[in-house]
Amino acid sequence: MGKVFYISKNVALGLLLMAICAVITIIALSVAYDKERAKNRDDSGHGQTDNTSTPTIPTTPSTEKEPWDRYRLPDSLLPLSYNVTLWPRLEPNEDGLYIFTGHSYVVFKCVKATDLVIIHCNKLNLTSFDGHLAVLTAEHHSAPAIERSWLVPKTHYLVLQLRNALTEGSTYVLHTVFQGELADDLEGFYRSEYTENGVTKIAATSQMQATYARKAFPCFDEPAMKAVFNVTIIHSHGTIALSNGREIDTVNTISGLETKFEPTARMSTYLLAFIVCDFTYIQSTQRGIRIWARRKAIDDGQGDFALNVTGPILEFYERYYNAAYPLAKSDQIALPDFNAGAMENWGLVTYRETALLYDPIISSTRNKERIVYVIAHELAHMWFGNLVTVRWWNDLWLNEGFASYVEYLGADYVQPTWNVKDQILLYDIHGVFGVDALASSHPLSCAEEEVSTPAQISEMFSTISYKSSHKCLPCLFSQSYLNTFAFGNTVYTDLWDHLQQAVDQTPGLDIPHTVHEIMNRWTLQMGFPVVTIDTRTGSITQKHFLLDPDSVYVVIKLYLRNSTYCIMNLFLLFQALSVMNRAQIIDDAFNLARAKIINTTLALKTTKYLSKEMGYIPWDSALRNLNYYILMFDRTEVYGSYLKKQIQPLYEHFKVLTENWTKVPAAHGDQYNQINAISMGCKMGVEGCRELTKNWFKQWMGNPAHNPIHPNLKSTVYCYAIAFGGHEEWDFAWTMYKNATVASEASRLREAMACTQTPWLLNRYLEYSLNPSKIRKQDATATILYIARNIVGMPLAWDFVRARWRYIFEQYGRGSFSFAGLINGITRRFSTEFELEEVQNRKGFS
Repeated sequence: MGKVFYISKNVALGLLLMAICAVITIIALSVAYDKERAKNRDDSGHGQTDNTSTPTIPTTPSTEKEPWDRYRLPDSLLPLSYNVTLWPRLEPNEDGLYIFTGHSYVVFKCVKATDLVIIHCNKLNLTSFDGHLAVLTAEHHSAPAIERSWLVPKTHYLVLQLRNALTEGSTYVLHTVFQGELADDLEGFYRSEYTENGVTKIAATSQMQATYARKAFPCFDEPAMKAVFNVTIIHSHGTIALSNGREIDTVNTISGLETKFEPTARMSTYLLAFIVCDFTYIQSTQRGIRIWARRKAIDDGQGDFALNVTGPILEFYERYYNAAYPLAKSDQIALPDFNAGAMENWGLVTYRETALLYDPIISSTRNKERIVYVIAHELAHMWFGNLVTVRWWNDLWLNEGFASYVEYLGADYVQPTWNVKDQILLYDIHGVFGVDALASSHPLSCAEEEVSTPAQISEMFSTISYKSSHKCLPCLFSQSYLNTFAFGNTVYTDLWDHLQQAVDQTPGLDIPHTVHEIMNRWTLQMGFPVVTIDTRTGSITQKHFLLDPDSVYVVIKLYLRNSTYCIMNLFLLFQALSVMNRAQIIDDAFNLARAKIINTTLALKTTKYLSKEMGYIPWDSALRNLNYYILMFDRTEVYGSYLKKQIQPLYEHFKVLTENWTKVPAAHGDQYNQINAISMGCKMGVEGCRELTKNWFKQWMGNPAHNPIHPNLKSTVYCYAIAFGGHEEWDFAWTMYKNATVASEASRLREAMACTQTPWLLNRYLEYSLNPSKIRKQDATATILYIARNIVGMPLAWDFVRARWRYIFEQYGRGSFSFAGLINGITRRFSTEFELEEVQNRKGFS
């Protein structure tokens, strides 16, 4: 319970102004960012003829006290460098499997005497040398003999038991030869399939974060185990090979082409990247910037926009960090199959096609905006995350939170007319507050021992880690921090130490507590407070803000006892308030209502003025909050026509502004609010809206080569035309989806097909979602969620997922950014005790 004290009314008003300034300052600082990650014998291509062994586990009983039963590596060995050669086969072998072979030499130093060599190795078949799974040598002396060797599948280890201990301070070399499956699981070194000009093609690509480098070659697969990597890739004629470093040589061999790359900077294994494909590229004349993609995509100019913004963003970051870009090249590549949105591999950033490719005719403003944000996010990591890396995954928020904040600065620099700093309120702050106000939230940071297994590491990639650090990271940047820890690792307290040094060295700067004391309150406890100031009595209280006040378990939400005046009179005051203030009042009111601090009717009164509101940010804030009530009531008779009255003026406004929907609004925000007007207008039955979308779609069906729908409106129009149509509209959309050559267009159609109100079409679509020949694996869970968003599709998706739960988890769940939200997304409409019981008791899961 919060403490209560009393002050005079004048002082209270003064404090009120100070509190408002504090809130504004916090938001200003916040504005100053997902998720979606070998087993046959073969010759390695380098003359090794020993048999490939079957992974074995020691026959002697083991307990968790044994080093190989712990998920964290021992601290006795430190890698210095790797020489890795990989040869992916882009055609199946005689057993119908795609494989890769390779060999590795890892040079490591013994920092503590030990008779064990423990290194990560997962799903690799290792070649046996004299009965052992590796060869151990020393650079300037003899190495201890290997007593025995085995694999530990649970902890992903290759273990060598030595007859004698390694010598502290000495350097050794571990040699392995291996074979793995080039699977389509989107993890480690994996296979991507796509069709171009009617021909199915295969690419080999990679995703190492967080624990998948061990699937590509044996390695010390922890972020603190930085080393230099010397990479060689063997590939067939007609393909190119890419990795983190620049290509330094390509020669013909009996196996094909052999491309060598320059040694990398000292870096973590999760930042490695290996790619073999037949893509092409466009490049900048400076900085070694190249944009890679499918040949048709590049030929159609889809990489031009990314190329044009990459250079300026890098230049901005060099000034912001006061440090030159650390590498000699910057490759960015769009992949047909990629689980996450993008990955900051040092020197070779990988993206989903929708996050890098932009077609000026087909793609929308929203597509362009996403590309800028994602590129800015990944390039921010080149310094904060790659150059300086967290020691362990419990501090992931420091990497991702900073990049999620800095991306707005980079985006604002290259697109100053977009008002990026206003949009952060909608895209990040409101969303993360909603998550952080739940009893199930978690602190930004936790102890290292709380995060050890791959599953626990995967759980750290959450909204809290990416976005909640907006509360405390903005402007907390230290140049000395980057300089001190370049090419090394840190814990979050290292940043506080360097900030404290800056404070101590700045004359006249006095803060009430140490940086550690101030920042620990934000990073070591979850949530945020609601502060109540009663201007009638002068009392001030604060307590942990929870959307569910009955939960058992501190930006600041500021609530005034007489703030009901502002809420109730928003209709009269709105012209005197900025769009940001109007959006914030609406969001605060609804959150305070959900927390039972104010009445829901009072929150709903904030929307009464919307009939006069034409601004995008207030409208979007209102719709995001009203969506909760829509989800709760759209299956009941309570769902009424109130919103229709509010949206009608906005719909008419844009009808006039666009000259009867023939023009595109000039302002960036107006382009988005036009979408709100049509989307909600059709949803609420505004006269003429549904006919508008159906007519546009029918025109397209009549002439598939000419789409009359503006790219900005396609998602909305496609959805409502399919929702109000039948199987003909759905089948047409499916055909166009299968034939789409622009990823953003395929993505829109895939989402829109989930809008149909016909149950059998939705059931068929659910079946398609788990068929990789119809829906890519990277898109499976998102497609199910689109269907569940549909009021007709929700119960169908719920039954579908429960009936196939084990299969979905095995195929799509492990390490998937999108899987974590699957149940939450499907159950968003759940509001009855029976539905709660179904979730709690896992009824129907199999």
